[in-house]
Amino acid sequence: MNTVLLLIVGLIIGIVVISMGGGGGAIYLGLLASVFKIAPLSAAATSLVTSLPSVIIGSWGYYRQKKINFRLGNQMLLSAIPAVVIGALLAPYIPNHIYRWVIGIILIILGLRIVIQKNQQSSVKKHTLLMASMYGILSGLMVGIAGLSGGGPVLAGLLIMGLDMFQAVATSSYVLVGLSVIGAGMHLTGGQVDWQLGLPLMIGAAVGALIAPLLVKKVSSTSHSGAVKWVMALLLVLMGINTIR
Repeated sequence: MNTVLLLIVGLIIGIVVISMGGGGGAIYLGLLASVFKIAPLSAAATSLVTSLPSVIIGSWGYYRQKKINFRLGNQMLLSAIPAVVIGALLAPYIPNHIYRWVIGIILIILGLRIVIQKNQQSSVKKHTLLMASMYGILSGLMVGIAGLSGGGPVLAGLLIMGLDMFQAVATSSYVLVGLSVIGAGMHLTGGQVDWQLGLPLMIGAAVGALIAPLLVKKVSSTSHSGAVKWVMALLLVLMGINTIR
């Protein structure tokens, strides 16, 4: 029953987060750290490895629809990679209680960010590489230190730089492929992946990632994702609070 439940949860997470340009690292991390109470480093490693197949599949789906902005995506990746490495090297030296506080606070901030972010295109059309680099660094630190996928600042930055929702989601998924590969590799050296929990989530999320690009294509011009964002925001905040407790 637990395996079936994890498959279903992974499927739902895969559809939702890939539809929103994320990798699901925050959701997986919240489940593993707050619900299953596994060690922080193990939760970080498991969340990144779990999210990797789904972001690859989702990104490929967006690539086939020619919606990825490689200019901004590559700039974000170039800036984020050093930040991932630095964050992952520092993570093993952070005490467990501080680590849990860091994870919890980041989860809460991500949830609040989803609530306050408006679904609007910015009038800023400059697509400056400097702005892309700044958001890339922030995302890389989130991946390296906390084992999150880093999709929050990437997606927000792309929207601020003027991309429409479909392009922002597609480009964010592309960036997260590189970040997840590097983050998973770095965290595997310091944290043990819990395959019993991670594998069913991974399989379910991979199936969900096949569905997500098609779903985004149909609803990109509507506001149907608003309710989903509120649910995700609430879950992230609750998981963050539970992780700190």
